[in-house]
Amino acid sequence: MEKHRSLVEKIIKYGNAYAFCYNKQKSYGTNETFSASQIQTLEYILEAEDSDQTMSQMAVRLGVSKSTFSKNVKSLVEKGLLEKFYCNDNRKNIYVKPTQKGRETYNQYTQYVYELAFKDMFDIADEIPADSIEKFEQMLDLFSERLIWFTKKLDDDGQENKKVFTKIE
Repeated sequence: MEKHRSLVEKIIKYGNAYAFCYNKQKSYGTNETFSASQIQTLEYILEAEDSDQTMSQMAVRLGVSKSTFSKNVKSLVEKGLLEKFYCNDNRKNIYVKPTQKGRETYNQYTQYVYELAFKDMFDIADEIPADSIEKFEQMLDLFSERLIWFTKKLDDDGQENKKVFTKIE
């Protein structure tokens, strides 16, 4: 890690803080309670609204498993923040759209967390040159991809996961 130890330490600290709050249900300045995972799901659905992405495609974009994404969608539908739809010609592909309540809740949430957490961070980010931010984004994407790859590659004992096939006779 040598000269990058401080940076890695800050990334790990952030990851641990995020993991701590990821599934905790809070109101975040709204009339609903939801987790960070659920509000991210709502946010991605709002952002992808005009692109007709399926739930599977959005899960990949968000970097979560399809089952986690589906659980979040189910919870958000139960809260009245999302609606689910099938496409006329293919009932396998499920689409989700935000309700008016979902839009209003998300807007309340963003105003609340902007003042609470993001404003100060964005003020600092405004001082960073765009090309440096792009490099940092690339680094975080690579780090995320490697963490997922590494976790899938190794089993609980640190041994490589290798499927062994035995011929059935």
